[in-house]
Amino acid sequence: MTRSAIGAGVLLAGLAAVAFGITTPVVAWAGSDTGPLTTAALLYGGAAAAAVFLQRFVRRDEARIRRADAPRLVAIALVGGAMAPVLLAWGLQRAGATAGALLLNLEAVFTVLLARAFFHEPIGRRVAVAVACMAAGGVALTLDASEGGRFGALGVVVVVGATAAWAADNTLTRPLAERDPFQVILVKGSLGAAVTALLALMRGESLPPAPHTAALLACGATGYGASLYLYLLAQRRIGAGRTGSVFALAPFIGAALAWSLGDRHAGSFALVAGGLFAFGVYLHITEKHSHRHVHESAEHEHTHRHDDGHHTHTHEPPFVGEHSHPHRHDRVEHEHEHAPDIHHGHTH
Repeated sequence: MTRSAIGAGVLLAGLAAVAFGITTPVVAWAGSDTGPLTTAALLYGGAAAAAVFLQRFVRRDEARIRRADAPRLVAIALVGGAMAPVLLAWGLQRAGATAGALLLNLEAVFTVLLARAFFHEPIGRRVAVAVACMAAGGVALTLDASEGGRFGALGVVVVVGATAAWAADNTLTRPLAERDPFQVILVKGSLGAAVTALLALMRGESLPPAPHTAALLACGATGYGASLYLYLLAQRRIGAGRTGSVFALAPFIGAALAWSLGDRHAGSFALVAGGLFAFGVYLHITEKHSHRHVHESAEHEHTHRHDDGHHTHTHEPPFVGEHSHPHRHDRVEHEHEHAPDIHHGHTH
């Protein structure tokens, strides 16, 4: 093995975290006088627009979405494109931008647990300690919300609900990570925006002022469009749980930006939470995993290249770089550093 997907996956997940993290305090500001359904519709409308725009400049040979993917795409749109952003928008208005941003770290905890339950992704001692630290950090933030009479427990609970919904979204999305990411984003963003916009009209919610509308659309394009593109590429390389773990960097970025913009509501428990979250992220991104393992024969389609040690089939004429087509893997046994990607779903 001359290449390792772990480093590339961590980098992609980190970039996705940056793209999402910078939007959290902006969403809290721009959505402060806007209904949560309208906020969600604008965010995912921006994501769908970003997918249309970006695919004009980023051209890749990708596996297309199939008709069999439709039920999963609808579920993703409802859970991650409608429910989660509505809960986040409503909760941020009551939990505060800084505490709300840090609390989003719990998405990593839920994602790791769901990835273990549904995809049998390994959780060693290092990951288990990291998950425990992040869970303790969520408890510390809840205590911080009640410190000094600033009790926003309902907002905290709702933001936690948003993280659980996005963790379910991450788990549902994992099988689609091998599909064309722009198609996934476009379908998810369009359906999520349509559902929440319809509900917003039924509830009589109105659009925010033009500057706030523009800000929410921009946040959607950056934090829910470009970020999801990077997130899907990361999932291909390091699986759902590890991607969600590295993505836990996003709350620190959002909290730091909220602090710089004047949100000074974080107390002593928030500092403890920040330390626990930071240690949990460190444990995740420094994890190494290598052992001898067996790949059984398989046939599937996804984007791949021929210098990764797993795709040894030939082309006439030879093909260099990434491309997608149905291909077959023969049984092979070897040892190298790996993560729970599409080729490493073995049990431990």
